[in-house]
Amino acid sequence: MNGSWGTQTCLSRLVRSVVGAACVVVCGWAAAGARQSSAPAQPPASPPEQTSPVQPAPASDRVEMNTRDSTIPLESHVNVVPVRVIVRDSKGHPIGNLRKEDFQLFEDGKLQDIAHFSMETPESVSETFVRPDSVGGEAELSKPADFIPPSRFVALLFDDVNITPQDLMRTRQAAMQFVDSAVQPTDRVAVLTISGQSQMDFTADRDKLHAALLGLMVRPVTAGSSTGAGQCPPIDYYEANLIQNNMDPTAVTVATQDTLACAYGNNPALLQQAQQLAVATSAEVYETGQVQTESAFRRLEEVIRRISVLPGQRTVVLLSPGFIYPTREYDLSQIIDRAARSNVFINTLDARGLYVPDLGDISEPESGTVLSAGQRSVYRLQAQSAETDVLMILAASTGGMAFHNNNDLAGGLRMIGAAPEFSYLLAFTPHNFKFDGRFHSLKVTLPNKEHVTVQARHGFYAPKHSVSVEEAIKQEIEEALFSQDVQRGLPVELHTQYYKVNSADAKLAVLTHVDLSHLRFQKAAGRNQESLTIVTALFDRDGNIITGIQKTVDMRLLDTTLARLSRTGVTLKTSFDVKPGDYLVRSVVRDSNAAQLSAENGAVEIPH
Repeated sequence: MNGSWGTQTCLSRLVRSVVGAACVVVCGWAAAGARQSSAPAQPPASPPEQTSPVQPAPASDRVEMNTRDSTIPLESHVNVVPVRVIVRDSKGHPIGNLRKEDFQLFEDGKLQDIAHFSMETPESVSETFVRPDSVGGEAELSKPADFIPPSRFVALLFDDVNITPQDLMRTRQAAMQFVDSAVQPTDRVAVLTISGQSQMDFTADRDKLHAALLGLMVRPVTAGSSTGAGQCPPIDYYEANLIQNNMDPTAVTVATQDTLACAYGNNPALLQQAQQLAVATSAEVYETGQVQTESAFRRLEEVIRRISVLPGQRTVVLLSPGFIYPTREYDLSQIIDRAARSNVFINTLDARGLYVPDLGDISEPESGTVLSAGQRSVYRLQAQSAETDVLMILAASTGGMAFHNNNDLAGGLRMIGAAPEFSYLLAFTPHNFKFDGRFHSLKVTLPNKEHVTVQARHGFYAPKHSVSVEEAIKQEIEEALFSQDVQRGLPVELHTQYYKVNSADAKLAVLTHVDLSHLRFQKAAGRNQESLTIVTALFDRDGNIITGIQKTVDMRLLDTTLARLSRTGVTLKTSFDVKPGDYLVRSVVRDSNAAQLSAENGAVEIPH
């Protein structure tokens, strides 16, 4: 599989993965200097730090500023609950002209204040990736064709554990058609599996995606079976759950009668032994089913973590026949919560298509009594309905779509693999919040709109423990870094500059200019105090993180220095050793006093 999963899931690990020389320089920013960054440059004879279009700060300014690696205690926003909403009209089309005032959000039946409201479209995501001013040092080299940065990532997650070979073949064919006809130049697609085998990380290479799809096959994660097919007694996961968790007397009776028939020749004298064997078998089947469900949930969470660190709109498409998840409701809610917080859609496709409920294998005689055979058919119907529930809940609760009861799997995959035309992100802070792990119901309504359907998460589980303020800050910066949303809490401008060292190496400088006149300095001991945390990250053309740096700039400015820098601003410079190629740049700046945050995107082309 291409790419690395283990080094891309937390900011602290990202910061430690610095490649080559990288530093941050604080300096005054002159307006003329800003204009110079768009002019052609001659090949410098010294590192980029000495060829920056800005002038170094006076020594007195440097005394008043200190750059360090750290985090600053700020107000924690960890209790904010995000709710992604899609509103459709009577024909099923998304509605895109709604305002904050149109929505009402209820937690446990109580109306909440909507603290955040925004609307997102595929175009709004791609438009946020602007090109900063970039100049090259080798004018004689012609500029390559414009690089189109990826703006959307689609993870095709195949449930190769629970699916049948026939359904896998059909979904694989649908996926191949999707890759050939529906993937756009700004899309990156991954082929992933619940088992973790036969995978391909995010890429635009159709040949690699086809090869990964052709390698898919059913891969059980346990030695046992949770279906009961061909076994004595034929107990499946659904029936085993009724016995193990509910001690359902009807389920025990059905399993006992089946066991008596297939293992003891319907000898009534061995009824007790049959019941003991039935309960023991149900325990084994239940344990197998639990392992399979745990594997599916764990893998789904891993995929959400993976896709959440990619800079753009992110969608997971789960292709599965569904599965039940007894006693794991909290785990499911945590997955939904992580997806919602990371702005990840989960769309689901029922791999069974338009199916007739499975009433058993008619080629084999039904074991047990007539009563047990009839009741087992009821269990099969109930189980297949319950297996669909997880697909519907995952989609509805994350703002995604569910495609089921339809044999046009290719058409369904095209529909759910596409980005939604309009979606809304609402957020609120619960009243009297407690870290008790309790479930809280959510409901979103539009009281003044008729004939509309609302698609939103149904609730959330409160965390079982709090996080430190420092951890909450790191999480906020990390989420901003791996988003593609432009945020303008602070006046920030992004510029880049590069030069070729030789045919195989280059220097890239990322200049982040901050207007200090809008910062809220606090006066203490005759100084104006404020801190900035700056995170600059470099991604490859497929959106995979290459390296990143986090620095904190502490400012203790005299009044005269603050007055001057409020006019000129400061520039924070980060330098990277890179190879020629296409890169995405992301810069996040956060201040300590007002907890304001800005994030900017850039695309850089360094010719070979």
